[in-house]
Amino acid sequence: MSKIGFIGLGNMGGPMVANLVKAGHEVRAFDIVADAVARAVDAGAQGAESGASAAGGAEIVITMLPAGKHARSVFLEDDKVMDVVEEGTLLIDSSTIDVTTARDLIAEAEKRGLEMIDAPVSGGVGGAEAGTLTFMCGGTDTAFARAEPVLATMGKNIFHAGAAGAGQAAKVCNNLMLAIQMISVSEGFALADKLGLDRQKLFDIASTATSQCWAMTSYCPVPGPVPASPANRDYAAGFTVAMMLKDLKLAQEAVAASGANTPLGAQATDLYEAFADAGNDGLDFSAIFRKIADG
Repeated sequence: MSKIGFIGLGNMGGPMVANLVKAGHEVRAFDIVADAVARAVDAGAQGAESGASAAGGAEIVITMLPAGKHARSVFLEDDKVMDVVEEGTLLIDSSTIDVTTARDLIAEAEKRGLEMIDAPVSGGVGGAEAGTLTFMCGGTDTAFARAEPVLATMGKNIFHAGAAGAGQAAKVCNNLMLAIQMISVSEGFALADKLGLDRQKLFDIASTATSQCWAMTSYCPVPGPVPASPANRDYAAGFTVAMMLKDLKLAQEAVAASGANTPLGAQATDLYEAFADAGNDGLDFSAIFRKIADG
């Protein structure tokens, strides 16, 4: 088992720490929110007073942070994690951040004799709690090989997407597609309502026809057809509107940098931004159905 420093104990990071502890790892955890640290301690981790103290002496450091600027701050600027860890330490950044920052951080780590991968996740809070997350990893073969068994204690599907930044690239592509699919499913059900077609009947047909997709069959945005979906809990969030909007904006940054053409992605970003600005940022992202249905 490994000595792990974990920085970032929010809705995702907290359950991830709990699963690491359950697997027998020695975890020293830090977050700027004291209550989050207290919950990690209750789960069996050791509390740390700073990111640097969480990382010092660790064999592996895992971060789950809001954005690229926070990752840069933790690793290089304020906490200076790369300064306090020993040569050969493995760094795993599971934050969802921009591809450029991910590549820059990995390049800097390698200059210092450290190994690092970007490893953003998919699966939401439910996946974090159940230990069934999907990890999309970018970095060298050797760094990924070291990280894989640790990630497997927190996730079910562990993919090596390619070189540095490939994990972040896979994440933004995946969530771009997911946002568009959720909007398309919402439009289909909104049209069905207008045409007097029963929602369950549409689900029964479409879920076995050519429009079938995860956004429909596992996370249907209307109450009824999928009992476990947030639509049946007044859109209590598993993955918030704000989180989806963040990922869509990262995707659009990547579009601008690469010259890709994503007209539906741009429209999805606009729709989610308007929905968030109307005070819905804390709802589950499937609540976009309300905006589609209400016009």
